[in-house]
Order: sequence, then structure tokens, then C-alpha cells
Amino acid sequence: MARMIPPTPHPNSPPGEKRLFDRLREDPGTEGWTVLHSLDIAKHQRQVTGEADFVVIAPELGVLCLEVKSHRRVHRDREGLWHLGNDAPTQRSPFGQAKGQMYSILEFLRRKRMDLRDVPLGWAVWFTSANTSLLSTNLEWHDWQLLDRADLRLPVSTTLAKVMRDNRDHIAEKTSRFVASDAGPDAAQCRRIAQELRPTFEAGVLPADIREARDTERVRFLDEQLEALDVMEDQRRVLFTGAAGTGKTFLAIEAARRATGKGLKVRMLCFNNALAGWMANTLGDSPEVSVSTLHSLMLEMADTHAPPSPGRQWWEEELPELAVDTLLEHSGWECDLLIVDEAQDLCAHESYLDLLDLLVPGGLAGGNWLMFGDFDQQAIYSSEDGRVLLNQRSPQHHQHRLYRNCRNTPRIGHMAMKACGLEGLYAGFRRPDDEVDVKVLAYSDDREQEGHLIYALKELRENHYPAEQIVVLSPRRDGMVMRMRDSATRGRIAPYGRHGKRTSYSTVHAFKGLDAPAVVITDIDSADTDRYRFLLYIGMSRAADRLVVLAHKKAVGDMLQAMTGREDHP
Repeated sequence: MARMIPPTPHPNSPPGEKRLFDRLREDPGTEGWTVLHSLDIAKHQRQVTGEADFVVIAPELGVLCLEVKSHRRVHRDREGLWHLGNDAPTQRSPFGQAKGQMYSILEFLRRKRMDLRDVPLGWAVWFTSANTSLLSTNLEWHDWQLLDRADLRLPVSTTLAKVMRDNRDHIAEKTSRFVASDAGPDAAQCRRIAQELRPTFEAGVLPADIREARDTERVRFLDEQLEALDVMEDQRRVLFTGAAGTGKTFLAIEAARRATGKGLKVRMLCFNNALAGWMANTLGDSPEVSVSTLHSLMLEMADTHAPPSPGRQWWEEELPELAVDTLLEHSGWECDLLIVDEAQDLCAHESYLDLLDLLVPGGLAGGNWLMFGDFDQQAIYSSEDGRVLLNQRSPQHHQHRLYRNCRNTPRIGHMAMKACGLEGLYAGFRRPDDEVDVKVLAYSDDREQEGHLIYALKELRENHYPAEQIVVLSPRRDGMVMRMRDSATRGRIAPYGRHGKRTSYSTVHAFKGLDAPAVVITDIDSADTDRYRFLLYIGMSRAADRLVVLAHKKAVGDMLQAMTGREDHP
């Protein structure tokens, strides 16, 4: 799969460009290629500025400037005017555009004193939605430089590799010094070409544009996960499992929407208050669906309030018993479809399962339910594996594993796994690599940690992350945010859910199930126990685009040991 720069297409890119972008990125045959999209050319050969739709840099094949047109109708009249869809006729030829872009890039690279003698540069035009068989042969282009929708039938790597090989043969015929059998460019030359061209590109792209594109892309990736629901459409009881970021909550919400669309009464339950609030806001007001935490539902059923300083016994035994009594004595609480998110937490207690069993006609053994959970890593409230208890209650249910990470960039996802000593959670990442590493800042005391936090928040804002897209997480209730001496910075941070346009903070526990574009994790004083490693993994996996970890020097050593298997404290 090609390395794409930028990692996502701009949301306003024409459909043909988006289609080619996806195929270039996903085609296994483009492995090792680098592709620049929408490359700004400041010193164009024939105009003040220009733009190359795609510049493909492929080892042993060459460099190809690709002009892409998405119009469904294309022809050239007798006067030489181009008619592209409903656009006004123009003398500007797509082939002239592509050729001019190639020569501008060639001149730019030569000014950088690059030796391009064995690097074939070429150009082509791809009409992705049109049939160009009616275009008459013209001296302006060769047949192999003209591509249309029929060429999309083959893998994009096959099509473009043929164009670049034909270009190599053509140059060899015209230039005696060039030998078609030469294997250039090599990988080092390709890296150098990409490095020289990339700053020209990046100067014209705002981080906010890239974030918008990522948001659009993430929705598309999650949409692809809907196949899991389609496959299980006819099953009455399904347990979906998967690690953080595999789209479990998204599928739960979509399942609720589908069910209410059929007129079913749906009840959605989870463990965390913040997640319940987010799901309720996402689904909106609907009399057919109710969303809450299991604990708030039990309080409502029992018509009571939690006592001062309730212990685990009250939450896990006494309150469930009160709620079950209500269910046994009064009707009206049942639903047609029960949906449970964070099932790893809610299925780990017999008392909770007693309640769930009474909420759906037919019980857990024969009723209609969907559950979603990460049973491998996220059961931080109980050491029990809820799947064992659930299997006893419902021996005949289907299980479906979600393997692909839709949330994190690969560098964040791999760092979260390796730093916590976890491997093999994902079959792959849908997000492309944006080449931004996770930042780990070591501290020795609170004063140093506070300085790191102020710096991290400032740097994220300078990188165009609005304050409300930044979340500070801590495994401690009295985290660094609560202990800050800098009142100005402290005043710009508020509890998650009440933060408005400010940066928010939360415990890792309370933020489980949610995510944010940028996350700063504080107070990592240790990473040498399973509980701490699991909390660290959960916190790190909340970050979609940017992650900063503030860790004590000892904890950095613990993470390094988990990643490398050796002790190396800073």
C-alpha cells in the first residue's frame, strides 16, 4: 500500500481524485510507492502557479505526474476546444496541464542538484468516469498516456506500472543516454525526491483541513464496519468483541437506529456516565430508545439514591437486588432489543446479569440482544471474564470479532500496545500513517510535570487543535490538572462534559469508551503492574490524532522495558 502525502484526501477533492486516492492507498501492489496528492507547483513552466493532482514516485518505475478528470462526458471539437462535462469550453488541454506539471517538477528537482539521468519522469491523464474511445488520436499524447474508466477494472498498481514502463521505453527510444533496462530510481532516490517535493506541498495545507478530511474518512471507515451488523442481521443474540478503537460503540448506535426504524423498543446500557451521555446525544430524542448506565437504571427502578460513600457491596449486590425486586413486581421495563456496550464490565457480575435477564422477553438465553465489549484488556473494574458467565446464561449466542482499528493512527495504536506489553490486538489500522510520533515527556516531580503539561497544551493549540478537541486524562482523581499552580492554565481546563469551548480533563476510568482528536495523559508514575498497564493502554487508545504522555522517569523505563524486553531507565 502506498504512502500517501497527505494521509487523507481533502474533503472538497473531486470524486475521481478521491476514488484514485483510495485505490492507491489500499492496493497491495503499490507497496513502497510514495504518492503526493494536490501538489502545489509555485514556479510552473507556463503559468504563475499550478497543481499536480497526483505525483507517483515508484522504485524501479519512475515518477509520474497524473492529471485526473472526473467528468462523465469528454470531447475535443474541431477548433481544438475541450468540452469537459458541463464546464465551459476551454483551450486548456488536460494533457498540456500534465506535461507542464512534469516539466515544472523536473526543473525544480534539477535546481536541487539531483541526478535524474536514470529516473524516467512521465505524465498521463486519467478520465475516471468517462469513455474516451471517441477521442481521436492526437499528436499531443500517446495512447498509453490516456486512461479512462475502463482502466479502473485492473488494480491501479497494474495500470500505472504499465504507463511508467511505456514511458521508460519511450524515453529510451528518444534519448540515447537512457537505457530502458536500467532499474532506477532506487528506494533512496525515491525518498530524496519525495523529501524535496513534500515541503512545497505542505506549505499549502492547513492542519484544520487535514483534520476535517480525517473526520470524514473515519466515518467512512466506520461505515465499512457495518458489514458486521449486516452479517448478523438474522441472529437474535450476538456478542461483538474487539479491542479499543474497533468501532464497537459505533455499531451499537447503528444497531439501535436500525431497530427503532423497525418500530422496536430499544434499551441501551453501558457502564460509564460520560459514554451514556454521548450515546444519548448522538441518538437524539426518541421515545423508542432509552440510553443510560446500568447503575442509573437500577437507581430509577429502585426509586432511591445512592447513600453517602457507598461501597462495592451496595452497587454490586444491594442495589441490583432492589432493582430486580421492582422488575419482578412491575411490568413496563422490558424492551424488544437490549443493547449493552462495555459488556466486559456489565457481564462480570451475576447480580447484573440477573437484571439484564429480566429486561428482555425470553431472557438472555432466548431473548433479542446485542452486546459489545473488550474482554481482553478493558475489564478494569473486575477480574472476572464476563464471557464465561454470559455463556452459562446464554449457551446459544453468536460471537463476532472486530479486528481492524478505525480510530487511532498506526503510530498511536502500536505505541499503546507496545508500551503496555500488548501485541496482536489488531489485524490492521484503517487510518493511514501521518508520520507524527507519540510524544513521551519524562518528569521527576510535580513542578516538572506541570511545565510539560503547559508546553504540551500550548503546542497542540499551535498545531491548530481547538481547546475543546484536547482532553487531559489521568489515572488519578487528583490528577495533575487538579494540582496545577499555574492558575491561568488551570482556568482554561474544565471537567469533561462541562467544558464547552475549553480543554477538558477526566480520569481514564470515566473516559473509557470515548475518544478525542488530541489526548494528553498525566500522572503515569508507574507502568509495572497489569492494572497500571491496562489503564495506560485505555488512556493512550483514546487519542485519534495526537498523543502526549507525561510519565515519571521510572515509568518511562517500565514502558521501554515492555517495548524492548530490556531495562533502560533514563
